Amino acid sequence: MKIKCTLRNIFYKSDNGFIVGVIKVKESDSDELKEYIDKTLTFSGNFIELNEDFDYVFIGELVNHPKYGIQLKVDNYEKIMPEDKSSIIAYLSSGIFPKVGIRTASKIVNTLGDNCLDIILNNYQSLLMIPSMSEKRANEIYEILKEEKMSYKVIIYLQELGFSFNQSTKIYKKYNNDTYNIIENNMYLLVEEIRDIGFNQVDSIALSKNIEKLDERRINACILYSINDICFKTGNTYTLIEDLYLTVVNILKANIDIESLKEYLNNLININKIICEEDKYYLVNYYEMENRIASKINYLLKKKKEKIKNISKTIDILEELFGIKYNDLQKEAVVSSLENNITIITGGPGTGKTTIIKAIVEAYKSINEYTMDDLNKNLVLLAPTGRASKRIREATGFYASTIHKFLKWNKENDEFMVNENNKSYAKFIIIDETSMIDIFLLDNLFKGLFDDVKLIFVGDYNQLPSVLPGQILKDMVDSKVINTIELKDLYRQKADSYIINLAHEINSGNLSKEAFMKKGDYNFIECDRYSIERLITDICKKYLEKGYSEKDIQILAPMYKGINGIDNLNSKLQDVFNPKKDQLEITYLNNIYRENDKILQTKNISDSDISNGDIGKIESIDLIDNTLLFDFDGETLECSKQDLENIKLGYSISIHKAQGSEFDIVIIPMDTSFSRMLYKKLIYTAVTRAKKYLLLVGEKEALLSSIKNKEDTERFTGLKDRLFKKEKIDV
Repeated sequence: MKIKCTLRNIFYKSDNGFIVGVIKVKESDSDELKEYIDKTLTFSGNFIELNEDFDYVFIGELVNHPKYGIQLKVDNYEKIMPEDKSSIIAYLSSGIFPKVGIRTASKIVNTLGDNCLDIILNNYQSLLMIPSMSEKRANEIYEILKEEKMSYKVIIYLQELGFSFNQSTKIYKKYNNDTYNIIENNMYLLVEEIRDIGFNQVDSIALSKNIEKLDERRINACILYSINDICFKTGNTYTLIEDLYLTVVNILKANIDIESLKEYLNNLININKIICEEDKYYLVNYYEMENRIASKINYLLKKKKEKIKNISKTIDILEELFGIKYNDLQKEAVVSSLENNITIITGGPGTGKTTIIKAIVEAYKSINEYTMDDLNKNLVLLAPTGRASKRIREATGFYASTIHKFLKWNKENDEFMVNENNKSYAKFIIIDETSMIDIFLLDNLFKGLFDDVKLIFVGDYNQLPSVLPGQILKDMVDSKVINTIELKDLYRQKADSYIINLAHEINSGNLSKEAFMKKGDYNFIECDRYSIERLITDICKKYLEKGYSEKDIQILAPMYKGINGIDNLNSKLQDVFNPKKDQLEITYLNNIYRENDKILQTKNISDSDISNGDIGKIESIDLIDNTLLFDFDGETLECSKQDLENIKLGYSISIHKAQGSEFDIVIIPMDTSFSRMLYKKLIYTAVTRAKKYLLLVGEKEALLSSIKNKEDTERFTGLKDRLFKKEKIDV
């Protein structure tokens, strides 16, 4: 939809050009916007520059933003240059042009006429006809006016090349009048310097402009892109020359030998784009992140420990308060967390990690004689996902949030408001589900904390590592320099239960016969792969007949494609849990979404506890406004149809997305065709998501082979080795 409007106010503006403000709507080509004519409307989008009280044409769509409500999401825009005398005077005296007030602006219009702007652009010296106008001032007015005209011309040029409007505004915002030179001389710089612009897109444009396949600029950019791509696909923080060579040759589709590649690498090392350490090739930012993390940890390790008086008495009080008798390891975990500057508490399911978190929080409060207000100011309980933070909050009774929310993440510009320049004053940080944390998130968390902080990392060493690069928990534990308490005794177990034993058998790599026998909380239903889908749907129907709901049952699968993959299972299970009746539905990218559907959020949402991996429900659908109301465990979110790109049906979800969550009943398809994706840590993580009942459906061989498969669990990272270094590392 296109509207003509006047900009009234800007109330948010980021450094990269994202703006939120208010416009007054003057005209529109959309019936949807007719009601807003002569009224104000909130807008957002990426812009080069906007000026209040100026007229613009905005092109975009109405959306329902979770924070700002109904607003116009602008995809393209154009400034309307003033045409009548009063508008031109207002434009010239708006503050854009230094030292031009209403009096001077009036003189310019009265002397040069209503087409004075075109006259100035054709010959700036025409301004010298204005009394008391110097040549320097005339040239300044001309340059600013030319810039105003130039910006839109460049945007059009970039869009014609193949960049989107938002990408084009980001490019111009970065390079301004140097944009043409960048595009002509080395457009591959865009890949390095501008977020959301990838190598393949730029390479396609460059090749269309006849760049040579072995052009040095192309090869350098391909190397940098390849290292980053390898790290994102594997979870590594560096790459080896052999892997890099194969990737680069495959992308370039050109003949280049490994010795030539080494020469290019050396050139990139010389200009500080890459760092090579013991034949390990790092992108500079990955190297610096690992060093900063190691430096922070090593500083805390060297810092003087705190000795707590009468700690045994405090533990006695905790035991009486909670009606628990702690074992020696649990007591050690509490004492270590309170006295050391950094502690790791790890253990499998049922070993009491959450119980210890609760004890640590209460002990910290008691020892410091804090009120709840004092405790909230000094102690922070964090988790990587919304569901994990909610679970730990419910278990401990103490407020917990996601790391993103604690750091005040801004989704629009992907920046944290709590950072090295605006640190948190929290003194005591407990981080649950540490295995899910990547180097990007931990580096940003450390940037936002002062050096006098105490850190407790809690997690299951044997679970899946983070989706993004790094294996933080594993590296910290394996370094053996951080005091680590491994909880081993099992507490969360009833007679005839087997889930926790199965998890430990998977972890040890030795399954007993009981893995294929029915138990009080477990069953393996054997069938061939072609019967898995039917059996799972039949099982779900029976659970519904028994009074269970879609909230109680979660299907976890390792892959999206295939007859037993997530996509197909969701389609079949939608008709089981939420068959089409009289509820409204909406179609997006060939997927049907109905009112009452179970859904999965796949992206973090800033200023919210709703994050990647959270499961909710479609509360209602408005087909007139094309909006949906989601409910995530009591927190509602209204979104537009386009926001469905971040929503999937949630009856079946990936095991990675289930990390940090628990479900009453978990069903896992065991298909040998998944063998490439089925490995020990994955199946271990899936099994440990079940609270009350676990069902494995499919082929025995799939389970047997998965626990022998470790190939997807090894990552190349440098944090462990850096933690051996006792000196503080400066970067």
